[in-house]
Parts: sequence; structure tokens; C-alpha cells
Amino acid sequence: MHTVLVDLISVLIVLGIMVLVHEFGHFVAAKLCGVRVEQFSIGFPPRLFGIKIGETDYCISATPLGGYVKMTGETLPGENMTLNSSDAPVAPERDPGALTSHPRWQRIIIGVAGPFANFVLALGLMTGFYMLHNEVPLFADQPVTADWIVAGSPAANAGLQPGDVIVSFDSQQNPSWELINERLALNLPSVRPGHGVELPMVVTRNGQNLPLTLQLTEQTPGKDVPLNEIGLLPKIQADPLKISSVSDRTPAAEAGLKAGDQFQSIDGHVFHSTESIIAYLQQQKGAPVKLVVNHEGTSSTVVLQPKLGQGRNGPAWQLGFLGSLPPYRVDQLPFPKAVDASVKFNRENSLLILEVLKRVLTHKMSVDNLSGPIGIAQQTGLAAETPGWEFKIKLMTTISLNLGILNLLPFPILDGGMILFLLIESVIRRDINPTVKERVYQVAFVLIIVFFAYVIFNDISKLPIFSHFKS
Repeated sequence: MHTVLVDLISVLIVLGIMVLVHEFGHFVAAKLCGVRVEQFSIGFPPRLFGIKIGETDYCISATPLGGYVKMTGETLPGENMTLNSSDAPVAPERDPGALTSHPRWQRIIIGVAGPFANFVLALGLMTGFYMLHNEVPLFADQPVTADWIVAGSPAANAGLQPGDVIVSFDSQQNPSWELINERLALNLPSVRPGHGVELPMVVTRNGQNLPLTLQLTEQTPGKDVPLNEIGLLPKIQADPLKISSVSDRTPAAEAGLKAGDQFQSIDGHVFHSTESIIAYLQQQKGAPVKLVVNHEGTSSTVVLQPKLGQGRNGPAWQLGFLGSLPPYRVDQLPFPKAVDASVKFNRENSLLILEVLKRVLTHKMSVDNLSGPIGIAQQTGLAAETPGWEFKIKLMTTISLNLGILNLLPFPILDGGMILFLLIESVIRRDINPTVKERVYQVAFVLIIVFFAYVIFNDISKLPIFSHFKS
């Protein structure tokens, strides 16, 4: 219940901020163009409460899934005109403060202003992050090295081995772990029965470059952490893993392991992350493991019998310790460099969004992989409970960027649809028939509602409570 409550509160706060900024962009542009703003609403009707200042009603409405700015001459798309007895739209009387009384170029600016405000917010969030608290893991500057390869996994079948340095992945030269994860996240949903995906890579092993091919098949899992799903565990620090804490009544506690102890080897393998050790224990299926541990400069050997406990994704073999976090540094970049880094982050994420949309439209990725409000709530809840600011700021930036890009799509009801109509009218030098425009809006509204309902149903079907219904 706590997690659900955190998810709900966090998503309402985050989406509330995103919508507020988006609509504020429309609001400012409308005011600068001399358009009368009748209502500024966070959420959709019915109206709950608010305050009227001047000619504008600033309010909170009951449906917390968006918001709008109501301008004279135009309300929500599809509701801009009334229908008379002949079922033909009737334009409002000419009013200097009405949106429809202003030139099309001003209306285009007003339409663009909302997404533009989201882009400014995304740029500002990451700029501030890079200036104040940019946590940079030390391994981000080191070669991309495999720490452990799970036996029988796609990574193992590709020929990857612990210690391999990946110098090319999916035609991307000198990739980072973040980039590899992104390429996997893009390609895993493309895998369908009878249609696998091959990703070329080049690794350096013993001073030689070896070309390998990673085969993604319909049996490849593909969930939240693509690297783990393909059996590739990254080396996230130079030194072997240290223990940060030991739980009571566990194999680690019974063996006398303490915080600060360092694993020099486990069954002869050197591990550099908790995830790698966990993966190795699952592969051994509960068999005893021999540890060489360094305690305050003295090495000792102990044999531990893993204990079956509850892991993140179900039962898992455990030793009962928490590993130390990978070392990182905090870079407080000067403003110009922070802006450059923010632009780079937003450009890469915007291109990723566009590539996802392209794959969905070309049937290379199923729409089932898209997340709706519930999926977003799960992510914001996870961010709220994750220590530090990096995950929170980057998630808010990505959501703001998504909101801006999606609203620019040339689909009726969205800002991009309104802009498209205005551009067409500018080219043909006359207004599109109001009846045609209204009918297009009505059809688009129905399509969006159907799509929205499908995505929510898809989100619900992914909840753990329904997992036992799936084969």
C-alpha cells in the first residue's frame, strides 16, 4: 500500500509540474499576443476550486491527467464552436481579444509555446543538475568491460567472456554502458516469434579485436534492465567489491564477515559488483562457494552455503550482505559546460523517443511496450524512493521532453495538429471548412480515448498482482 501511495503522490506532483509549465507557455504567449485567457486549469473538468484574477480563472480541476488554457474563441480542441439546428459550426462573433481574431502566425507561436516551455524546463533541470550535483561514476570514464557473463545467456552464446572490453556495439563506436543499455532497450521489443535481431559488436580480448554477434530471440527476456536480461554484467569499479553491511542470521553473518571486508575472489572468480555475485550464486543453484576475503589487510578463506531468500524478482540464493556503492565523483560544471552537457543529454533522449515512435509506426516494436499513467507512476515512485537526485532529475527531464515532443506531433487535438491546420490554411490562404475541422477533431478525440484506454489496460496487465494469470 505504501508503494502504491508513493506512486500516486509522486506521479501527481511530477505530471502537475510538467502540465503547469506546458500550459504556462501557452498562457504567456497568448498574453503577449493580446489574446484573452478565460481559464488556466490544471486537470480537466469538472472544476474543483480556484481564484479569478482579472479576466482569468486560475483553477484546479478533477481529472488530474493534463490541463489546458481556455482562450476566448477557442476552448479544448473539438469544442471550439457550437452547433446550430442545421448541425453546422458557427464561429463566434469577432472579438479583438479572441484567438480566432489574431493572425495565424501568432496562433502558431501560441501553439508552439507549450512544448517549447517543456523543452526549456528539461534544459534547465539538467543544467542545474550538472552545475550543482553531477554524480559521475568513476567507471563511466573507464573502458566498457564485462564483469560476469551468465552461462546459457544470449551474451554467453555470443561468445562474450568476463574481462572482455566492448569497443563497438550495434555499430556504435566506443560505447558507454548507458548507450549499450539504450540500444538493447530499443532492439529487445523488436523481437517477435520467428523474427530475431542480430547486433554486431567488437570486443578486445588479450590484446586482439574479436567480432561477435549478439542474437536476440523470442526467448530473450527483455524487462527493466536489458544488460542483466541478456546475461551481461558490467564491471562498475576497478577494485573487487567491498561489503557495506551484513544482515543478521545469514550465511555471511555466521561466517563472521563484516562491513569493510573485501571479496578477493569467489570460487576463483573476481567480482566487482553485487549484481555479478548475485548472478553467479543463481547460476550455481545454491552450491557452497569458497570465498577469499580481505579483512583489515589479512586474507582468509571461508566456505559459505547460500540461503534461499526473497530477491527483487522472486526467490533467490543469497549470502546476506549489501555491497558498497560504486565510487563516483561530483562534478560541479561551470554554466557554459553545464548547458552543453544538458543539451547533449536532451538531444540524445529526444532522438531516442523519435526512434521508438518510428519503430512502433513501422511495426518493429509492439505498442504493448509503451507505458501509460500507471507505468509512469511506477517510475516516479521508484525515483522518489531512490536515494540521491540523479534518477529524480533525469526522470523529470525525460518526462518533460516526452510531453513536449508528443504535443508537437501533427495529430488533431495535440498542439502539433492545431499548428498543422494553421500551416495548411496559410498555404491555401483561407480557413479550412469549420465542419470538416470539427469532424476531424471529433474522430481524433475518439481515437486518443481508445488508445489511452488500451495503454492503461496494458499497464494494468503488467502489474505483479496479475502475473499469475499469464502463462
